[in-house]
Amino acid sequence: MQKMFKTLSHLHVVVGTLFIATLYVTICNLFFAEGSFLHVSDYTVSLFGKYLCYALLALAVDLVWGYCGILSLGHGAFFTLGGYAMGMYLMRQIGDRGVYGNPDLPDFMVFLSWTELPWFWAGSSSIFWMIAMVFIGPGLLAYVFGSMAFRSRVSGVYLSIMTQAMTYALMLAFFRNEMGFGGNNGLTDFKEIAGFSLQEPSTKLALFIITAVALAIAYWISNYIVNSKMGRVVTATRDAESRVRFVGYKPEHYKVWIFVVSAMLAGVAGALYVPQVGIINPGEFSPLNSIEMVIWVAIGGRCTLYGAIIGAIVVSYAKTRFTAIMPEAWLFALGGLFVLVTLLLPKGIAGLLPNLFDKMSMFKSDESKELEVKDKKEATTAEVK
Repeated sequence: MQKMFKTLSHLHVVVGTLFIATLYVTICNLFFAEGSFLHVSDYTVSLFGKYLCYALLALAVDLVWGYCGILSLGHGAFFTLGGYAMGMYLMRQIGDRGVYGNPDLPDFMVFLSWTELPWFWAGSSSIFWMIAMVFIGPGLLAYVFGSMAFRSRVSGVYLSIMTQAMTYALMLAFFRNEMGFGGNNGLTDFKEIAGFSLQEPSTKLALFIITAVALAIAYWISNYIVNSKMGRVVTATRDAESRVRFVGYKPEHYKVWIFVVSAMLAGVAGALYVPQVGIINPGEFSPLNSIEMVIWVAIGGRCTLYGAIIGAIVVSYAKTRFTAIMPEAWLFALGGLFVLVTLLLPKGIAGLLPNLFDKMSMFKSDESKELEVKDKKEATTAEVK
């Protein structure tokens, strides 16, 4: 049994846990009636789906911060751009079922007396356009910003401030009605996605399952990247960029590459988030949200991938419970939790897991321990002879 646990990698454990959790929620939602202890309500399914979106977002942040050393305080921008791409598609699916009954224009455009769709809304009624924009929007922004910043060798706190400034500028821009994204109210009142009603329990469950699959795929991609040759160069850049440059590599190219991949993952998280919560507005650009994402990773465990997932889910669940009891005190609780983890658990929650597994002896019987000691003695004797 112990050998089996040793052969399991983090990838196997994470994907396996996601599969089991998704299967459990699905079965409990479909086959247990309301009132049953095992029943998982439709609201809880949507809530879990939101947590998984946050976990995917935290994974994207950990990829650039934990492995590349880029402390980004602007990943809320990539997350929100992906959300707006999905929101534009969902708004077009409303058709003439809106308040004003216009089959071509969303309600907020009719209210503002617009007569036609802006050019950047062209094609937004297609699901393929939406999927492309979820990747292209955040990816293009990350490429432009990263190219300018990394080639200018901006790093450290200056880079963090620049990413935060970028997010704040986008928030102010999207608040304006002239931008064509709904202004202060954003995009909401969605009806369906790909022909399926968003109010149906089956659609909510399907979105939860799709989010879990997306998280598993994203984890596999991230794990592959950090263990590849490029990933090792990225990690070396984090630890000693000048040495990497002296060897002959161009760190800025690797930084841009990993930054774009991370932004795309954040965009996917935002796109999956919107149909499950039913709204997207400029408030998601708030720098405070980006700071909270970093706190997820720090609490879960930076530079572990699975730690980012743990941190996002644990903190999000705590926020749900705490805000229901004392909503005005949540930020103080979050700050206190971050300080405690920083002081007492510098490696985060994930740093506890190896120690726990080492201390667990239930998988090793006394007989197996004696055999190991005997084998070591025989090996030592053979070496002496």
